[in-house]
Amino acid sequence: MGATRLETGTLYSNPLAGPGDVAGWVAEGPVSVGSHEGALELSAALDDQEFGDHAHWTFWCPVEFPDGIRIGWDFLPLAEPGLAMLFFAAAGHQGLDLFSPALAPRTGYYPQYHSGDIDALHVSYFRHKYPSERAFRTCNLRKSAGFELVAQGADPLPPTEDAAGFYRLEVVKDGARVAFSINGLLLFDWQDASGKVLAGGRIGFRQMAPLRAAYRNLVVERL
Repeated sequence: MGATRLETGTLYSNPLAGPGDVAGWVAEGPVSVGSHEGALELSAALDDQEFGDHAHWTFWCPVEFPDGIRIGWDFLPLAEPGLAMLFFAAAGHQGLDLFSPALAPRTGYYPQYHSGDIDALHVSYFRHKYPSERAFRTCNLRKSAGFELVAQGADPLPPTEDAAGFYRLEVVKDGARVAFSINGLLLFDWQDASGKVLAGGRIGFRQMAPLRAAYRNLVVERL
């Protein structure tokens, strides 16, 4: 059980079958870790009505990855409202490791991630937190620091009550290219023409409370 790192095309594989499989992961903010029918259930340990934006969290895989990768995972929403994200190519400013003590402490509060002292890309999906997001459903790709919206596509994920089992999500990060798909449906394919392409770094899941969701079968492969 648990994660494996392989020397073939697979860099990292984790079944995410329960809390034991993420024992080495790094939690920032009030994440609650449990099990759901052989998968990993993630939710917030604090009430967002009481704690507001400080009830959200980020949960980092401890492995640092190179550029030129495909990241795939299964996702199932269990209870909404809420929102889910994947951070990738995440590192500290000036080449510092994401977990360097020289960086400001992070507690899951969103501005620390999009306008702080780290650089990252993140795709947000299942954007069902606010009425405006539920009324017109998109997947958004942002580049930080700076919170720049760089790509957008329609979100095919249904409300929780209509979810038909797990959905397979996939991010391709290859140099200037970022592509995102769900169940093989390409939602956006973006090229970074800024001249400041992010490469390598860490990946992490993030949720906005009170979303409860299940994850399984995380795989990171070389392209």
